[in-house]
Amino acid sequence: MTVGIPAAKPARPFFSSGPCAKPPGYSLDKLQTESLGRSHRAKIGKARLQLAIDLMREVLQLPATHRIGIVPGSDTGAFEMAMWTMLGARGVTTLAWESFGEGWVTDAVKQLKLEPTVLRADYGQLPDLSKVDFADDVLFTWNGTTSGVRVPDGEWITDNREGLTFADATSAVFAYDIPWDKIDVATFSWQKVLGGEGAHGVLILGPRAVDRLETYTPSWPLPKVFRLVSKGKLAEGVFKGETINTPSMLAVEDAIFALEWAKSVGGLEGLKARCTANAHALDKIVAERSWLGHLAVDSGIRSRTSVCLTVEGADADFIKKFAGLLEKEGAAFDIAGYRDAPAGLRIWCGATVDTADIEALGPWLDWAYAQLTATAEA
Repeated sequence: MTVGIPAAKPARPFFSSGPCAKPPGYSLDKLQTESLGRSHRAKIGKARLQLAIDLMREVLQLPATHRIGIVPGSDTGAFEMAMWTMLGARGVTTLAWESFGEGWVTDAVKQLKLEPTVLRADYGQLPDLSKVDFADDVLFTWNGTTSGVRVPDGEWITDNREGLTFADATSAVFAYDIPWDKIDVATFSWQKVLGGEGAHGVLILGPRAVDRLETYTPSWPLPKVFRLVSKGKLAEGVFKGETINTPSMLAVEDAIFALEWAKSVGGLEGLKARCTANAHALDKIVAERSWLGHLAVDSGIRSRTSVCLTVEGADADFIKKFAGLLEKEGAAFDIAGYRDAPAGLRIWCGATVDTADIEALGPWLDWAYAQLTATAEA
């Protein structure tokens, strides 16, 4: 099959699943800089951190019952902070259908020495959610970034649960409706749907999580950056911009820009609409090509942000060459699937990507596939 090089490229060929594309119109000179070079504990530093928290609450439509804290270590740090400070009070059930869920299993078993119930599924599938015992604390990823599989909604979470729900929601917040009354702990980072910078995590605590922190002390030691309780009470300052350790105010200003942009496109509804349009555009590309497929065959559990694709006959080497061809041409960056996932492509369809760029990607996928299959046949 001979395919000519496409005439037009995506205007912004940034399809990485983290850090993700910056918001449209982004440039460094649009960031506020008054807080840079100042202490994060100075009046201006605290004010900007609080603004970031307020904007996240507004855009996420988070109820007043839930607290928001900016913590170190990206989403990983935030989720591990939650695990280390709250698990061990009762049984634990972990759900794993991709690499990050498996990471939480490893933490629970090997680091915290717990004996969790583990419900697993292969890449592209979801565990049987009806088997989850909510007498336990339950750990899960809302949207599996490395598998392209998400939970369908929050209906499977019981209202009368005894344990806490811990949602790694880093590729889900700002892209889906999250039923906050069913989520006790949620974590994410700015680098996904907002297109922000890495290194900082966000920890959201519902009232039941706060009660756990104030009434339960884990048996293991906690490093300073994990400590959320002082003298038996929640360290409220963490949720008012008084971070545990020094944050990057540049990253904070970057996040504020992204959140203000989110408001300008219609807030949560606008962000969800952009994600949906992007995912639909990619679905059309896949449907028109017999050699492309979705790793998540069931559309009801298919991600609208980190979309993982199968390529007929491809192995890891083929995918590496495929992604390399497109990067060399400046047509698509960072689209190879995650290293632990089945060989394939991963296209970020989050809100900061423009649908026109997804549409422009299709002919370039044809071109790269034709180049490699022609080479193989020669």
